[in-house]
Order: sequence, then C-alpha cells, then structure tokens
Amino acid sequence: MPNFFNDNSDLKFLFDYFDLREIAELQERLTPNGDADYLPDNIDDMIDNYKRILEVVGEISAETIAVNADQIDAEGNTHNTDGTVTLHPLVQQNLDRLTQADMMGFTLPRKYGGLNCPILIYTMATEIVARGDCSFMNMFGLQGIADTIYAFASEEIKDEILPKFAAGKVTGAMVLTEPDAGSDLQAVQLKADLTSDGTWVLNGVKRFITNGCGEILLVLARSEHEIKDGRGLSLFITERSPAVKVRCLEKKLGIHGSPTCELVFNNTPARLIGERQRGLITYVLALMNGARLGIAAQSLGVAEAAYRLAREYAHTREQFGAAIERLAPVAELVANMAIQIETMRALTYETARVCDIENNTNRLLEINHESLNETEKKELKQRSRTLKRLNAMLTPMSKYYGAENAIKITNDTVQVLGGSGYLKDYPAERYLRDARITSIYEGTSQLQIVAAIRGVTSGVYIEYITQLEQKNFDDQKLNDLKSTLIKGREEIKSAIEYAKSRGGIYIELIARRLVDAAIAILIGHYLLAQANKNDRKKIIAETFITRNESQVIMNCSQVKSGNTQVVDQYKIITTN
Repeated sequence: MPNFFNDNSDLKFLFDYFDLREIAELQERLTPNGDADYLPDNIDDMIDNYKRILEVVGEISAETIAVNADQIDAEGNTHNTDGTVTLHPLVQQNLDRLTQADMMGFTLPRKYGGLNCPILIYTMATEIVARGDCSFMNMFGLQGIADTIYAFASEEIKDEILPKFAAGKVTGAMVLTEPDAGSDLQAVQLKADLTSDGTWVLNGVKRFITNGCGEILLVLARSEHEIKDGRGLSLFITERSPAVKVRCLEKKLGIHGSPTCELVFNNTPARLIGERQRGLITYVLALMNGARLGIAAQSLGVAEAAYRLAREYAHTREQFGAAIERLAPVAELVANMAIQIETMRALTYETARVCDIENNTNRLLEINHESLNETEKKELKQRSRTLKRLNAMLTPMSKYYGAENAIKITNDTVQVLGGSGYLKDYPAERYLRDARITSIYEGTSQLQIVAAIRGVTSGVYIEYITQLEQKNFDDQKLNDLKSTLIKGREEIKSAIEYAKSRGGIYIELIARRLVDAAIAILIGHYLLAQANKNDRKKIIAETFITRNESQVIMNCSQVKSGNTQVVDQYKIITTN
C-alpha cells in the first residue's frame, strides 16, 4: 500500500537523525497524563510510537487525502444562504479518517485525549498531509488553535474545549484579519464589549479567515476602545452560532478545499483568553509563530508532491528517442528540485526542534519553579531568552525560504511537463496554484524578511553560526566545505556592519539580500552535520555549498555597494 512516510527516504533519515530522546523524555515528564488510556513504557516505546503515528498519517495521506484532492479542488465547499458552510463530502471524509485514527489531537497532552507529540513530529506529519493535499493541510494544521488554548486559557475552558479537539469533534480558526487590517494587526477594529452581566460580546467583520466556518474561533478584538494600537487588543474564544455569519466564501486561485471566509459578528457571546490587552502582544504572536512553521511544512509537502510528479514524467516521457531526463537542462531542473526540498527540510525541521527545546525549557521553569535554586532559575531564564530570540529569527526564515522555494519548484514542475503541465490532465497546475498562497498568508515573504533581519543584525545570527562552526569532521572534504561557510559568515558579518552604519531605511532595502545570504550559510551547516551521518548527503551538501558560495559573496557585495537608486529614483523609474 502507498505510504507518504515510508516512501520518503529523506524524511525517514531525518526521523533517525534528530535526537528525539531528550525531547521525548522532557515532553513526557512535563505534560499531564490524567487518566489517559495509553502511556508509553519508556522513551524507546515513545519514539517507536512517533514512527507508528507518522506511518498512519502517511497511509491516510496517500490512500485517502491525495486521492480526493482533484475532486475537492474542482468542486470546493458550499456557502449556504443561512450564513453557514457545508464542507465538501470528501473534505469531511479526510477529517473522518484522521479522527478514526486518533490523529486530531497531535500535540495536546494525553490528559485531554491528545497524542502528546513534539512539534518536530507534528511538523513532519504536516508535510505528509500537505503532500496529499495542500489545501487540506489547513484543516489539519489548525490544531495549533488547541495549542494556544492549552497555553493561555483558563482550566475551565481547557477542560471543556480541548477534549473536543482531540476527539475530532471540532475544528478551529484563527480569526485575526479584517478588511482594513491585513498584516497590520495593530489596526484591528472588531469590538469586544463587556456587558453588565460580566459577559463579553463581539461586533464587527473579519476577512480572509481560513476555516472561518469551524466550530471554535479564536478572535482578536479591541477590548480597550480608547487604545488604538496593539495594547488595546485581547484574545477571545467563541463558538459557531447564529451570531456568527459567513458572509461569503472567497473565490481563490488555489487551495479550493480550504474554506476562506468573511465573517460577521453580531453581539456574539465570547470568553476572554488569558488577560486583557495581551491578545496581540503575547497570545497571537505565539499563535502566528506556530502557524508560520506550519506553512513552512505545507510548502515542503506541496513541493515534494510536485517534485515527484516532475521526476516521474522526466523519466517516462520520451523525446528525440530518449527520456527527457537525459537532456541536461531538464536533468538540472529536476535535480535542483531534489536539493532545494532537502534544504527546506533541513531548515524547517531544525526550527521545529529548537521550538521543542524552547517549549520544554519554559515548562521546566514553570513546573519546577519552587524547587529550583536561584542559580538554576537564572540559567533556565537565560536559556529561555536565548531560544526565544533564536526562534524569532528561524521561524520567519523557514516560512520565507520554504514558501519561495515551493513556488519555484511547482513552477518548474509545470515547465518539466511542458504543455501537459499547463493542462488539468495532471495535478502540476494545481500544485502551482496551491503553492502560491504560501508566500502570502500568515505574513507575506516581505514581512518574514523584516522579522528575520532583526535576528541577523542584532547578533543572534552570528552567535548561532559561530556555535555551529565548532563542529569538526573526520572527513576532510566536510571540513573544507566548513571553511567555505566560515568565509561566507565573515562576508555576512562585514555586510551587517556596513548596513548598520547606514541606518534603518537602508537595512530595510537590503534585508532580502542579507537574509538570503544568512540562510544559505545556515543551511550549509545543517547539511554538513547530516552529511557526517550519510554519504549521499555529502553530495547534497557539496552541491549546495559550492553553488551558493558565489551567491553569498554577490549578495554581500550588493549590500556593501550602498546603492539606493531604486528608492531614490522610484518616481522616475515607475513613470512611463
């Protein structure tokens, strides 16, 4: 039987490559089990359980989700006249299969019926689901709503809502964006009013809400009407009811199976999550970081699906008496796809691993606070701050790099298939349409660059890279490649110093070039570490590092050129 985990050798390699023991041990020790039906016997049992979970997701994705994808894309979901939405029957079938397999409480503690999986395992599962259907991944990926409830809601709300998520009885939505407040969430205007009886009601409109027809809605709203910026926003939970109408389903280029809704709130009852005024500053930022990592995994999944189609077509399609993969330009396209996917995976999964370490560090601080001495508390707090800064850089890097490469890979797949790729006879055109959204939602690529450049220029990046440079290898070729990366880091450091000397506007202008160079060196180190355990990875690492050596130099040279002509002469350039 087909299985999207078992047939992916790189995914299986990385499962064994990462040290899951430390993550699994802390994950089990620091999360509540309650009266759970199943508990692992030991850490080895837990890691084996992770693999079995991924195999189940791989089977469902291959046998059900991927099979249903074309019909769902063609027919979409249904907007009803009463302001509700009926999911396509095959979307519901996908949800039912995952629910029957107990795969809808992925990262929730067993206390609530969840699987208690680390973020790294959830990220792998998200990629697998997205390979089956990029649009359905949004339904699966919105389990992050439950994580936010677990992290910040009251015990009463958690006990009521989280078992429903784990049992697959509800799906959720992040209800953030408004018609006049897209990426600028500080401009959110939907009102939250505290009534005389102590309950909250919501009034206003939200737009571009993925799965806005879900049963559980986390809504960002202005609770402090007199405060106009992000400090006036709080986070609320409400449930699907007649007081929330879906005004319309957006007509989109792609991801047709994912209902994107415009919502109207009319005196909608709601409950506060956490504390007032921390909705954007604390809760939504945490929610969006998880969502952005999910989009990086989604990008991986659709890129993997497209690459496999291109590889198979190049192998079987004959022109001029031979398979087209024997034509050097086609071979280069397909080989580049394979390399880029493995670099996307390296960055995304390493980011997920660091997220797990940060989460577990914070749990250690919270749970063991009373038993820790002052030195231990200080050390853990410092580690938590360091990891938070590192994740604030790695997460937008992963989302940006993954999305941009997914778009390129799916576009190149259409090119490999030629005229056939432009037709609906093959899913290539669907992959391209679906991938295009990844660089837009949960923050555009430009916003990810703005977020990532802070870490690059603040010292977080150089400190992290310097740590990675301490690793030595028995293979001299790997050490030589590391020397190339060290030279690249020196170029980046020089470029950072120049950019900072020019000030904020200049940094914004050259941010993409600096972030691109930084990502290339970062991934190079990840690939070298992988190559130390896998001979095939040596080829991937050498190809990627040597190819990007000149690109890093070029990007840094452009940063240090001081050229601001496109901004200075914008009006002249754009006038014809």
